[in-house]
Amino acid sequence: MATLTVVGLGPGRAGLITRETWTLMLEAKRLILRTRIHPTVAALDTAGIHYTTYDAWYEQAEDFEALYRSIAEDVLAQATEQDVVYAVPGSPLVAERTVVLLRELAAAQPAVTLRILPGMSFVEVMYTALGIDPVTGLTIIDAEDVTTFAQPPAQSLIITQIWNRGLASDTKLTLMDLYGDEYPVIYVHNLALPDESIREIPLYELDRQPDIDHLTTLFVPRLAKTE
Repeated sequence: MATLTVVGLGPGRAGLITRETWTLMLEAKRLILRTRIHPTVAALDTAGIHYTTYDAWYEQAEDFEALYRSIAEDVLAQATEQDVVYAVPGSPLVAERTVVLLRELAAAQPAVTLRILPGMSFVEVMYTALGIDPVTGLTIIDAEDVTTFAQPPAQSLIITQIWNRGLASDTKLTLMDLYGDEYPVIYVHNLALPDESIREIPLYELDRQPDIDHLTTLFVPRLAKTE
C-alpha cells in the first residue's frame, strides 16, 4: 500500500518549515508542490530538492474549484503507484482546499494511506505580529466568501487570498457596507518575510495599495460594542 503524505511549506521564510517536513521533502522519491509561487520554494531549489508542480494547470482551469479537484484527483492517482509527498503553502489544514478534497477522495481509495502532518500557517505568525489572542474570538475567511456576511460579525476578521486588485476592490465594497468607508483595518503583506509590511489603512484605500498579491491578508478588528 502506498502512502500519500501531505506537508506544509510554512507561511514565509524557510526557517518556519518543520524539521519533519524538511526531512521528508529531502528524502522523497516523488515530491509534488501545488505551486512553486511561494517564498520557501527558493530554499528547496538551493538545497537541490527535485519537485514537480501544478502551476501550468492554473491557466487551463475554468475556476478554482474545478482546478483544485483536478489537482487532488491527480495527486491521489499518482499515490496509487508510489509513495508521494504533496506540499502546499502554509499549513495543510488552514485554507487549503486541495487537502479538503484529498481527504474526501482518499476515504474511497483503499490503496492509499493518507497522512497529513502539522505545519505552521500564516495565522500563528499573524497572532504574534498583531498581538492577537484568538481565544477572544476570531473568524478566518477567504476573500471570495466575504459577500456571505449580511452584517458585521461579532468577532474580528482575518481575510485571506486577496490576491489581486479586483478582488481587493470587491472585498472593500462589501466591507464598507458593513463597517463604513473609513473604518481602520490592518493591511498585511509578505508576512514572515524580510520585507514584511503591516500597516493601518482606512478601509476605502484597500484596493489602492501598491503591493497587492497572493501574500496579501487583511485584519478587520471587530466593531466596538455600543450601549
